[in-house]
Amino acid sequence: MAGYERDYEAIAARLTPAGGGAGGGAGGREQRMQAVVDALWDALAEQGVSWVGFYIDQPDEPDDRRLVIGPHRPSLACSPLALHGVCGQTLRFRISRIVDDTEKLGHDYIACDPRDRSEIAIPLIDEHDVCWGVLDLDSHDVGAFDETDEAGLVRVLQAAGLLGA
Repeated sequence: MAGYERDYEAIAARLTPAGGGAGGGAGGREQRMQAVVDALWDALAEQGVSWVGFYIDQPDEPDDRRLVIGPHRPSLACSPLALHGVCGQTLRFRISRIVDDTEKLGHDYIACDPRDRSEIAIPLIDEHDVCWGVLDLDSHDVGAFDETDEAGLVRVLQAAGLLGA
């Protein structure tokens, strides 16, 4: 990891109803995703995160157009995405992906920003066991994410009511 001390518990607390956020199922899914993006960006933009956003599955679309961009910061990214990239693999296999160095991925990396060097993607699985999307974070630093980030991001998504029980 690039040496960042990211306080995911504080971010999660911001998303609970007691913290003033739209967590715990309050508000619609889009509102909760936007709250997560805003909380993560506000807390992590100065800690090596260059982009944060959601990709939403469109199961009726062909595999090369399955993931469309949802709430995100700071700028627009690639959309739609095919299922061969990191986010697509996260959706298909329903497991988190931590990429230490995107240059080692070859054709499995979809470069929305050529400066990005590492990435973490978390599958969004609802209470009916349906994987409906992916939370994606990028960094310009090699090795910016690890299992601590994965656990912290899962905690944030749970606080926001975006993961099933």
